[in-house]
Amino acid sequence: MNLRNIAIIAHVDHGKTTLVDKLLQQSGTYRENQRQVERAMDSNDLERERGITILAKCTSVQWKDTQINIVDTPGHADFGGEVERILSMVDGVIVLVDAAEGPMPQTKFVVGKALKLGLKPIVAINKVDRPDARVTEVVNEVFDLFAALDATDEQLDFPILYGSGKNGWMATSPDASHEDGMQPLFDLVIKHVAPPVVEDGPFRLLGTILEANPYLGRIITGRIASGTVKPNQAVKVLSRDGKLVETGRISKILAFRGLERQPVDIAEAGDIVAIAGLPKGTVADTFCDPSVETPIQAQPIDPPTVSMSFIVNNSPLAGTEGDKVTSRLIRDRLLREAEGNVALRVVESQDKDAMEVSGRGELQLAILIETMRREGFELSVSRPRVVFQKDEATGQILEPIEEVVIDVDEEHSGVVVQKMSERKAELIEMRPSGGNRLRLVFYSPTRGLIGYQGELMTDTKGTAIMNRLFHNYLPYKGQIQGRRNGVLISNDQGEAVAYAMFKLEDRGPMMIEPGWKVYKGMIVGEHTRDNDLEINVLKGKQLTNIRTTSKDEAVRLTPPIRMTLEKALAYIEDDELVEITPKSIRLRKKHLDPNERKRAEKQKEAVA
Repeated sequence: MNLRNIAIIAHVDHGKTTLVDKLLQQSGTYRENQRQVERAMDSNDLERERGITILAKCTSVQWKDTQINIVDTPGHADFGGEVERILSMVDGVIVLVDAAEGPMPQTKFVVGKALKLGLKPIVAINKVDRPDARVTEVVNEVFDLFAALDATDEQLDFPILYGSGKNGWMATSPDASHEDGMQPLFDLVIKHVAPPVVEDGPFRLLGTILEANPYLGRIITGRIASGTVKPNQAVKVLSRDGKLVETGRISKILAFRGLERQPVDIAEAGDIVAIAGLPKGTVADTFCDPSVETPIQAQPIDPPTVSMSFIVNNSPLAGTEGDKVTSRLIRDRLLREAEGNVALRVVESQDKDAMEVSGRGELQLAILIETMRREGFELSVSRPRVVFQKDEATGQILEPIEEVVIDVDEEHSGVVVQKMSERKAELIEMRPSGGNRLRLVFYSPTRGLIGYQGELMTDTKGTAIMNRLFHNYLPYKGQIQGRRNGVLISNDQGEAVAYAMFKLEDRGPMMIEPGWKVYKGMIVGEHTRDNDLEINVLKGKQLTNIRTTSKDEAVRLTPPIRMTLEKALAYIEDDELVEITPKSIRLRKKHLDPNERKRAEKQKEAVA
C-alpha cells in the first residue's frame, strides 16, 4: 500500500481545519450530492462554538494510487500536549503560515518539536489574497525561524506553496493559475514526504490519542511501527518504563477512510489505525505482540504550568441545578480526563473533598470545566495558581515564564508596555508588523498574565491580539499586585430585589439581576473601593397609601457585569471561588460566614 502520513501545524486561526476541508472535497471523499459541512474536523460542540480546534483528529484521503493520512492539530499553546504526541505518528509536516501575520509563537513551538524529530517540512503560505498580505517578508521570517530553531541544511531547503485554503487552491507562486486547485499540494506531499519507515518484527503500536466510545469502550489511535494486526489477536500493553500494564485481545480495528472510520480485517505497518478492546492501555503505552519485551520510546511531555483546586460545591444552592455533585463523581471524571490528556495532572488533595488539577494554561482548564458543566456536574473551583519548582543546586524558587507576543495599534503600545512592566514582564523586542501596528515581545511570569486578557482588550479598544507560549522556568520575579477593587457580598439568602439594587448602585456595578437567587457570602457586585463590603440586596420597598406616577416610577438599573467562565476565573482572588453549575456561574467567598472570613484573614496576617 502506498502511504504518506502528514500533520498540518499552524498558529490558531491560520486556517488548518479549512484547508483539510478543501483537501477532503478535492480528493473525491464526498459524493457529488453529499451535504458538506464547514470545518468538518471540528466535531466537538465547544470547537464549533469557539471556532478553535481542541483535540487532534485523523482523516485520510486517496490521491491517485496513494493513501494520505492527515492529522489536524490544535493551534493554541494550551493544547500543545496533543501536538507533541501526534508528531511521532507522522513522517512530514505542512507548516501553514498566514500571509499577513507571519509565523507566530505556536508555530514556533510546534515547528521546533517537529525539526527536533527530523521531520522535513513543507511551508504553505495561506491567505495570500488578503489585502495586507506581505508574502516575501513572511517567507523570510519563516526561514529565519527555522534557522533559529537549529534546522539542518536539508530541512532549511524546504519547498514553498502559496494559496488560499478558503478558496481551495495552492500554487508554486502567488500569481500562478488557480485552476489546479489543491493538486500541487497533493503532488508535493507524495514527492517530498518519505513513506513510513517500517521496522521488522512482530506487531507494535505506540498509543497516541485516547477516546471513549459507548459501544467499543476505550479506543486508542496510533501508527503501527512493525508487523500486522487482526481482530481477536492476543496482545499485551507495556508502559513507558517497560512494565506490563495488561494482556488481552483486540476486539476491533478501525482504519481512517475519509471522514469515516471503517472496520478492517487486517492492518499493516505504517498505517494509522484505531484499536479497541483493551480497558487499561493508555496514551504513551506500547501495544504489542506477547513476544515483545521493550516498549517504543515515547516523547517526554512539557510540564504543566498552572493548577486549580476542583472542590465539591458546598453552597446553600448546591444540588439544585446539577445532578452530579458528589466528590466521588468529580474525582472519577477528572481521573478519566487525565488518562487521555497527558498535559493534565490530577492529584487528590489533603482534605479529600478537593482535587488539584494542573494543566498548560487557563484556557485548557476552562475548556475542561465547561465540558464537565455540560455533562451535569456542579463544582467550585479556585483561582488559577502557577506551579513553582525548586532549583536543586541553589535552592532558588523557579516560576514559569512565558513568551508573550502582542500585536497592537501604535497609539495603544504605551499603555500595554506600562501594564506589562507592572506585571514584572520584560520587553524583548518591538518592531512594526504592517498597517500602523507594532509587534511587542515580552518574557512575562505566568502569574502576571492571569486575568490580563480582559484588561488588554479594554486598554486597546478590543484591537490587540495576544499570543502566549511557555518559555522556561526562571528565578521568582517578586510580588505582583492583584485586583485593586474589593467586592460587594450578600449578607442574606433569598431573591434579589430591584428596589434594593437601585439604592446600592453608587456602591459599585452589580453582577446579578433582579430575581436571581443569592446567599450569604455570595459576591453580587464590585465595590468602588479596595475593601469588601457586605450589602443587603433583598430589602423590598416599604408600601404607603400614596399612589402617584412620580412616586412609583419604574426602577431603571444599570446593566450588570456579565461573567463568562474565563472572566470569572481571572477575576477572583485567593480567598474566593467560582461556583459552576449547568445553568449558572456564581462568584462566592471561600468562607461564607463573615466571622470565619475574619478569622482566616487574621491567621493569614499572622503567618505573613
